[in-house]
Amino acid sequence: MSEIGAADTLEGQFLIAMPSMADSRFEHSVIYVCSHSEQGAMGLIVNQVAKHLSLEELLIQLDIVNDDDAIRLPPQVRGMSVHKGGPVEVERGFVLHSDDFQLNQSTLAIDNGICLTATLEILRALAEGTGPRLAMLALGYAGWAPGQLENEIQSNGWLTAPADRDILFDANSEKKWHRALASLGIDPAMLFSDAGHA
Repeated sequence: MSEIGAADTLEGQFLIAMPSMADSRFEHSVIYVCSHSEQGAMGLIVNQVAKHLSLEELLIQLDIVNDDDAIRLPPQVRGMSVHKGGPVEVERGFVLHSDDFQLNQSTLAIDNGICLTATLEILRALAEGTGPRLAMLALGYAGWAPGQLENEIQSNGWLTAPADRDILFDANSEKKWHRALASLGIDPAMLFSDAGHA
């Protein structure tokens, strides 16, 4: 197997699911790649919202705030969605965020001013209004064994694109797949190879 060099890493890139994606868990998904090396890859789906759980409810469940404090949460936090980051370790939380907030030995700087923190401290900071300016919370992650992601890309399962902060942190998750394709100059209708054939 060939070594993955720094130029070959997909860290800080989007993976955009092709319409032919066989795994329904990733249908029309956009994944932000947090790490990619010869040991495998890890990323977060950034456009699938957990419909039955708000960030406010999660903060209460985790005893970060109580019911009385929840009403005083910053507006940015009250309106923030919880995303389904992937099928692995779905009880574990990850926050992608701007680099204006960092915790020593807990925050991983990924690329282009985007960081990842997976501790309760960042949720406390968000609840107190002292967290990052831009943030997106996901439960669970997507993971690939060595060579698996490369094989899926070669099999036309994924397109890759430079990550766009505006798309990543957009509150409208439903439009992220179309916006990510548009960033490559691709009309989604052109990807359906059997469209229009009798």
